[in-house]
Amino acid sequence: MRKIAVSLVIGFLLTLARPSTQNRPLVAPGATVERLASGFGFLEGPAADINGNLYFSDIPNERIHRWTPGNGISTFREATGRANGLQFTSDGQLLICEMGNRRVTEIDANGQMSILADKLEGRRFNSPNDLWVDPKGGIYFSDPRYGADDNREMEGDHVYYISPDRTKIRSVADDLVRPNGIVGTTDGSRLYVADHGAGRTYVYAPTDDGSLNDKSLFASQGSDGMTLDEMGNVYLTGQDITVYDPNGVQIVSIAVPETPANLAFGGATGTTLFITARTSLYAVEMTLTGQ
Repeated sequence: MRKIAVSLVIGFLLTLARPSTQNRPLVAPGATVERLASGFGFLEGPAADINGNLYFSDIPNERIHRWTPGNGISTFREATGRANGLQFTSDGQLLICEMGNRRVTEIDANGQMSILADKLEGRRFNSPNDLWVDPKGGIYFSDPRYGADDNREMEGDHVYYISPDRTKIRSVADDLVRPNGIVGTTDGSRLYVADHGAGRTYVYAPTDDGSLNDKSLFASQGSDGMTLDEMGNVYLTGQDITVYDPNGVQIVSIAVPETPANLAFGGATGTTLFITARTSLYAVEMTLTGQ
């Protein structure tokens, strides 16, 4: 018994001495938030492709730009219908929330565009804002309405789900004030939705058909955009960037020179956190990868 007790004590002490990836700094040692480019209208929707190149939206100027390590900023697409949220599928298709055109579209590798969602039961969406692709290929998107309601056709601001085969669209959350940022874990077990209108962020358990169960409060903070790192930490935008661990405990705040709207991981190693903040694109090197 004494040998067993000693072994347990030694094992416990070794566990304490072993470095924890959860406790390591998120921002790389010596790294600072750097401005990559400025002079835009209002930046949003950052998303990295498989090579780490970043795509982001300039909403009022109706452009999607691309940042690459070697070439910097270039214009990828114009006349975007006030594109906002962007996301890549696993096979490289670029998904776009076109707020002005009130639809979700997809651009393939050849530049061909197709409309994935613009109406439900004959009514046009409010203005799709942000989106996330689940492991099965289904698409969740938020559809808030900011500004005038004179041409509103939908009753309320919902979260919708497009089936993986793109044949069905349905509302999966209809009890939020103004849903905005949305992101899920890579295994699809959790979906986070920021209710920007209520100043709250909720977490759900998605089901096989895309329905959302077990809604619970994750953080008493709303958010415009959001992302996750590989440890499951949740990054919310506000005056700065606030990071919460998977249990909803705040662990760090990252100051940004301009108020951030959205953020995404990318770059050559996947550890660069890109931040779209009003008129500028920023980046900071992290110790983790993420979405």
